[in-house]
Amino acid sequence: MKRRVFVGTAVTGLSANSVSAQLASGGGIPQRTFGKTGEKLTVIGQAGGRFPLISFEEAKAIVQRAYDLGVNYFDNARVYWDGRSEEVYGAVLPSFRKKVFLTSKSAGRTKAAAEADLEQSLRALKTDYLDLWQMHAVSEMAEVDQIFAPGGAIEAFEAAKKAGKARFIGFTGHRDPHVHAEMLRRYDRYDTILMPLHAADPTYLSFEKIVLPEAVKRGMGIQGMKNFGNAKLLSMLSARDCLRYVLSLPIHCTAIGCTTIGQLEDDVRIAREFRPFSGEEMAAVRRKVARAAGPGLEDWKRNVEQAASLNIYAGG
Repeated sequence: MKRRVFVGTAVTGLSANSVSAQLASGGGIPQRTFGKTGEKLTVIGQAGGRFPLISFEEAKAIVQRAYDLGVNYFDNARVYWDGRSEEVYGAVLPSFRKKVFLTSKSAGRTKAAAEADLEQSLRALKTDYLDLWQMHAVSEMAEVDQIFAPGGAIEAFEAAKKAGKARFIGFTGHRDPHVHAEMLRRYDRYDTILMPLHAADPTYLSFEKIVLPEAVKRGMGIQGMKNFGNAKLLSMLSARDCLRYVLSLPIHCTAIGCTTIGQLEDDVRIAREFRPFSGEEMAAVRRKVARAAGPGLEDWKRNVEQAASLNIYAGG
């Protein structure tokens, strides 16, 4: 599903020309220090996960516009668009490589598979290092075992950091917060973490409740994703309230999967005007979407009832 179907001017009623004039100059997006990395990142970042929905040239235009608007955080993964999303970044970002924080991810669970992904990522991105390399979409306890087994992916990540091919390392996932918690129990030298965070999350298999406090305690660089619930939350909340909720959490940045320049400009405008919700306002937003929470909305999460009926769920 597309993140949202309206173009940027729908938020404010401004004309396309006035939007372009308003957002013409770069900068103005709030930045936060990315945990113990010490890096200063814009609170929103451009993600490459939705580029398969548009053309290569459209994706390039969005990346260039994001940079021009002041975004300095660019998220990607080797598996996105079978590697073409990284090629989009490789076609745009090299000319200002030192001015952006560039991330990618590997779904390889062995040292050999992860190392192969890293070399392909570096070639596609046309860079000799990543600012952040992450273990991508860790979803099951069996994958955690693979990652930390002899010859597991963690060995590749540690070696990449030591060799300077990845300045920082971390992991991501969106299926089960208990798997995230187990990843944290197994290892204490991650620099970063990425998880789904949005207003409906606290009601069902909550990353906000189960994972976020530990990440904060460890001083990790914390990234959000799925801010709009894959567009499903937009039938109940405005795009502004969706982003405002996520950015009111104790996180440092959140990845946005834009497929039009209008969407990107909406998000930049919202970020520039951001004011945190109060605790009472956060609770009110959660109540507003609670009726829709669960695996029907968050279909990327484990369906606990279905799994329990098959006797396969061992989460807390």
